[in-house]
Amino acid sequence: MLRYDLHCHSTYSDGLLNPTQVVRRAIERGVDVLALTDHDDVGGLVEARAAIEGSSLQLIHGSELSVSWRDITLHVIALGIDPACAELCSGLAAIRDGRTGRAHRMAEALAAAGIPDAYAGAMKYVTSERLISRSHFARFLVEMGHAHDTKDVFTKYLVSGRPGYVCHEWASLAQAIQWIHCAGGQAVLAHPGRYKVDARALRELLGEFRDLGGDGIEVLSSSHTAAQTADFARYARIFGLRASSGSDYHGPGESWVDLGDMPPLPVGVVPIWRDW
Repeated sequence: MLRYDLHCHSTYSDGLLNPTQVVRRAIERGVDVLALTDHDDVGGLVEARAAIEGSSLQLIHGSELSVSWRDITLHVIALGIDPACAELCSGLAAIRDGRTGRAHRMAEALAAAGIPDAYAGAMKYVTSERLISRSHFARFLVEMGHAHDTKDVFTKYLVSGRPGYVCHEWASLAQAIQWIHCAGGQAVLAHPGRYKVDARALRELLGEFRDLGGDGIEVLSSSHTAAQTADFARYARIFGLRASSGSDYHGPGESWVDLGDMPPLPVGVVPIWRDW
């Protein structure tokens, strides 16, 4: 059975390893099919493609798009895209421009909470001039002793209701799916168990995602419990969505699991890769 890991990040967004290092680690850990899915960018795919030469690893071109749905932020994984698609690239560029503005507002919010110079501090951790994320702020806050680790930072500062959180309007769900399909890819709702929605809203989200042309959901995610995995396998069947699996690997010390550590998909779901 092939080992798939269809969600990970490099230094082209908020990962700690460059694309070559990500590929090498995936090979070392026995991954057969890897998708590099940097946030709102495809810049690392050229390096990743070069790094797989001479190996049996299959690289899937991907990205993770930031989306607004109602009053929450979602992430939609793009799998199997043409990274040169003009419509997708234009959409990703617009999202990245919004990230910069959000980062300045986050810094202002943290300053009001007694933590000055957060923007400059976060920029020390930025590894791609095209993108700044909450993870970069989290690393700065750990450095300054405001939290034990980056997971602790998100709980204390960077989620709704906390001092460093700011609202932001990302791409719409319809836009993200359209861009992904225009690029020849499949749209997968990332880590649905992380979204702060009740059961009714979750069903509405999944129904809208399907009706807009969404292709699959991450049934297996490093942030899902065993019970959530079972729930999302059931939702995948109910809504006719395919099932994906990804570690959401960001690097040593910052990830729940390593590359390739996800278990097999539950029985009874249709894998997102069935027709690859």
